[in-house]
Amino acid sequence: MAENRSFWRRRKRTLIVLGVILVIALIVVFNLRAQREKTVKVTVAKVGTTDLTSIISASGEVKPKKNVEISALVPGRIIKIGIEEGDIVKAGDFLLKLDSTQYEAVAEGNRASIRSFKAQLIQDEARFRKDRNAYERQKKLFDEQLISKDQLETSKLQFDVSTAQVRAIQSQIQQAEASLKSTMDNLNKTTFVSPIDGMITSLRVEEGEMAIIGTMNNPGTVLLTIADLSVMEVEVEVDETDVVGVELGQTANVRVDAYPDTVFKGKVTEIGSSALQKAAATTQESRDFKVVVTLDNPAHKLKPGLSASADIISAEKKGVLAVPISSLVLRDKPGEAKEKKDATEEEGVYAVEAGRVKFRTVTKGIAGGMNIEIVSGLKEGEEIVTGPYNALRELKDGTLIKNDEKKTK
Repeated sequence: MAENRSFWRRRKRTLIVLGVILVIALIVVFNLRAQREKTVKVTVAKVGTTDLTSIISASGEVKPKKNVEISALVPGRIIKIGIEEGDIVKAGDFLLKLDSTQYEAVAEGNRASIRSFKAQLIQDEARFRKDRNAYERQKKLFDEQLISKDQLETSKLQFDVSTAQVRAIQSQIQQAEASLKSTMDNLNKTTFVSPIDGMITSLRVEEGEMAIIGTMNNPGTVLLTIADLSVMEVEVEVDETDVVGVELGQTANVRVDAYPDTVFKGKVTEIGSSALQKAAATTQESRDFKVVVTLDNPAHKLKPGLSASADIISAEKKGVLAVPISSLVLRDKPGEAKEKKDATEEEGVYAVEAGRVKFRTVTKGIAGGMNIEIVSGLKEGEEIVTGPYNALRELKDGTLIKNDEKKTK
């Protein structure tokens, strides 16, 4: 029994020693792991060349280049409509007519006044000639001292009265003729003809309705709308940050919601010089500018008011050095505190050199899709860190990285 106790005592001592050694070994291993340099998993890609197309996208609606709204210039009841919505008309074609009875009556009264004044003018001119001849005879007699000065003055006064009467009646005739001209103008405005070739896109009245003219605060009745569908435009609203890149003549690909499988080609023909005014707009809101894209070969199936979007090609480059936009990093320049108001920032990418990263400041060019042109700062074939975003925020010069090949596949 004594021998057994001695054996287990020795065995127990050995186990304790082995346990202590194991604990020490574990502590050493953990310390070594803690001291090992931390690596960051990232995705890496090589810098290469590609074709870039910079596109500015905006939405709006289809509009005809010529769109004429016909409104009433004189009040009146509509007595006849010669067209229907959707009809094709030519310039000069009859559209509709207002009741012109009142204007015809006024015109006839003006003509009667003119005839009366002209008859009166004949009488006044005859009297004028008679008084003129009498005055000339009296003047001759006065020169020969055969009559008194009072007789000559009386004759002169009668001649002046006759002259004034002729001039007065001539003025009345001119006034009556001007009134007739105005009345005839109003009479002509009761008949509406098409000013352009086009389609009746809107007919808003019926026979028997009253056409009302507009005032300063009250717009008049819009009777109908005529649109020339041979030239169609897409009017879009472009954000103020993008409109600086839009220029006249740039090509655009237009998609209309009603025809999702068709792409219409066009060119920028108009750029707004001032921001569009919107109701309840605040100074903090971004401003939009009107840009007009004229379609090259518009299909007759396009209708005014259809929703559309335009991709304006602002720049194109072939075979340029480019990197993913996600690889760009904006950081404060080393040695400058973030709290400083005048602290400057630099933009660049993290290049991979011998398993570590080094920040490279780059000069950007145009952006196209998910890539952006690099004008300077990188060379073709170099490796850069492209993500993920959280890893890019943590990187600093000299950080050891590990390429996460799973994410790059």
